[in-house]
Amino acid sequence: MKRFFLTASLLAVAGCKVGPNYAVPDLPVPPRFVETTAAGATADPSHWWTQFHDPELDRLIMRAIAGNLDLQTAKTRITGARAQEREARSALLPSANASAGVNRIDFSKNAGLASLASAFGSGGGGGSTPGQGIALPGSGITTWSIGIDASWEVDLFGGVQRGIEGARARTAAAEWNVRDMQVSVVAEVASDYLMLRSLQSQIAIAKAELIRQQATLRLIDARQSAGLVSELPQRQQSLQLSNVAATLPQLEARARDQIHALGVLVGEGPGALTAELDPAALLPALPPAVPAGLPSDLLRRRPDVRAAERQLAAATADVGVATADLYPKFNLMGMAELISTSLATLVERNSIQTTGNAAFTLPIFDGGKRRGVIAEREASRAEALLTYKKTMLVAVQDVEDALADYNAELKRNAELRRGVAAAERATQLAQASFLTGLTDFQPVLDAQGSVLSNRNTLAQSDATLLTDLARLYKALGGGWEA
Repeated sequence: MKRFFLTASLLAVAGCKVGPNYAVPDLPVPPRFVETTAAGATADPSHWWTQFHDPELDRLIMRAIAGNLDLQTAKTRITGARAQEREARSALLPSANASAGVNRIDFSKNAGLASLASAFGSGGGGGSTPGQGIALPGSGITTWSIGIDASWEVDLFGGVQRGIEGARARTAAAEWNVRDMQVSVVAEVASDYLMLRSLQSQIAIAKAELIRQQATLRLIDARQSAGLVSELPQRQQSLQLSNVAATLPQLEARARDQIHALGVLVGEGPGALTAELDPAALLPALPPAVPAGLPSDLLRRRPDVRAAERQLAAATADVGVATADLYPKFNLMGMAELISTSLATLVERNSIQTTGNAAFTLPIFDGGKRRGVIAEREASRAEALLTYKKTMLVAVQDVEDALADYNAELKRNAELRRGVAAAERATQLAQASFLTGLTDFQPVLDAQGSVLSNRNTLAQSDATLLTDLARLYKALGGGWEA
């Protein structure tokens, strides 16, 4: 049996691998991005959020990486893919099974040989002659056996090896999918956190405006008591005050929604972070702009692009697996047993019994089934190639869009800052004109509304700048460590 499997091993080594050999496609990518950012300090893409210098954001992202349930779900798929890889590798090796058994046969007395047995003096009453291993009608035989059987399909044309290639590629794709999920989770935590701080800034702006307008209302009340103004300005200011106060419950509810979302993102439940995040904090300062690099960098950095490339490699290997079914198969089987009618002699040399078998099968006719499977796998391979190309194009688009939005928001933010300054100055002038009796109270109301609106819009723009930057880092594939 040793020579049997040695010969098969030589045949396997001499075999070949049918089907297409995989090579990473050379995708055409633009030499540079159309949109650009101002040059700035280059942040570490794997920990890009640290440039915000916000310890709370750092802690939340680390907790999300450790506890996010979507990320943990993606990691379980790696375990499954690795198990499938081990299963594919096992097909290269022989399979062996050990067996042990006892068998008892009692023969019928009416088997037709009873008279013949009497003629030879066996006693007619049944029984077997010890050591003869033959039983007459009415007697029986007990057989004991232990053994090992092995079988092996020799991978002459590389179908199993192509299967292993595909399994390895799918394992790598699962690993890249985990990194892609981490990139998304990190960006989502950062965006939700920045939105929370923006809402808290808007709440602070509304409360400060309430205090200022309450002071204006007290001044109007005093002037009305002195008979200097009518009741109308007092009513108008009270209405303005109520309108500002009415914005607070909605802002506070949206802030609580963000806290709930962050709790789920870190895998700890909607209310887990309320005590930690409810105290208001300022938005982080805007860090220097990030250089976008080259589009070709996305081929190495973006996990979704890398995952799509590995899926293409797996689909290519699947074509080889299907192609191997067109070729002959060579199977080897062997068995070694110890068989005896007595336990006392079971492990003796004379109890050894061996069997060897080699089978050769050649596909002749299957109605086009095998060819159909190959065509199906080729179509899947073509689809995977198109998916890979599209994933790369979308990656470039994501960066271009993020850069365009970031640059536009930078310009808008600068204009909004000038608008806030102008609105505050207009409010001061309108109040002075009203107090001196040069105008009625309507210009003051208009100026107050403009200040509140411009301050809120500027706070939202500050948050948008930061979230656009987070979106840019996500588009660049930042958020995972090599």
